[in-house]
Amino acid sequence: MNDSRYDPRGGYAPEQLGARPAVALSVGFLSQAFMWMFLGLLLSAFVAYLVESSTRVTSTGITGGLASTAINLWLPLIIAEMVIGVGLQVAIRRINATVALGLFLVYAGLNGLTFGVIILAYTYQSGSAGTVVEAFVSAAAMFGGAALYGAVTRRSLASMFGYLAMATWGLLVAILLNLILNNGMLDTIISIVGVIIFTALTASTVQRISRGQFAAMTGSMEKGAVLGALLLYLEFVNIFLFLLRLFGGGGRR
Repeated sequence: MNDSRYDPRGGYAPEQLGARPAVALSVGFLSQAFMWMFLGLLLSAFVAYLVESSTRVTSTGITGGLASTAINLWLPLIIAEMVIGVGLQVAIRRINATVALGLFLVYAGLNGLTFGVIILAYTYQSGSAGTVVEAFVSAAAMFGGAALYGAVTRRSLASMFGYLAMATWGLLVAILLNLILNNGMLDTIISIVGVIIFTALTASTVQRISRGQFAAMTGSMEKGAVLGALLLYLEFVNIFLFLLRLFGGGGRR
């Protein structure tokens, strides 16, 4: 994987990016980021499929296979995902593009293990995969609409990003609080707010990618694409999971 850097001789110095680059350059930024994002989603889906296909679902619950392993290692998996996800964003400037892409794919693979268990749980409770399919299709539609808006709008979404980042921290606090309260109404409100926040974040992230802000931040088009792919991946996944909770009654049907 090439680690292309832009300098004044090439006409695209990182510090000059971020305003409104040429259309061809914006398309290049977006195409690379979405390519890696979709690859990450495909990897997660493949691992989730392996979890489901190797697991036995009986009248007493979900047993055996990769799902059993993932459940037994649930906390280490979550910790590993958090370390890789946050670490990649922090270290992106100091590592090369190939390492960054590798870490992103490892992150997507680990997510596939946890997704497989979550999807199995909803499928087992409802008796079919209808809720999962409904949530996925809805998430894809909302993500696609927000991404399109972020790519074509002339309105700057920079100020909106700051508010959304603060709202995300507030959402996290509410989720942790509801782990104690276990309130169904609060869970529904959290899910609705989560969908709104991450849909809006998608539009903001797409605009930042198209304007070259991640390439400027990392000093490399390839590393900027990986960082953008990671954020888009997280936003799609969160939209999907919050919709899944809404359509599945918060997992308490």
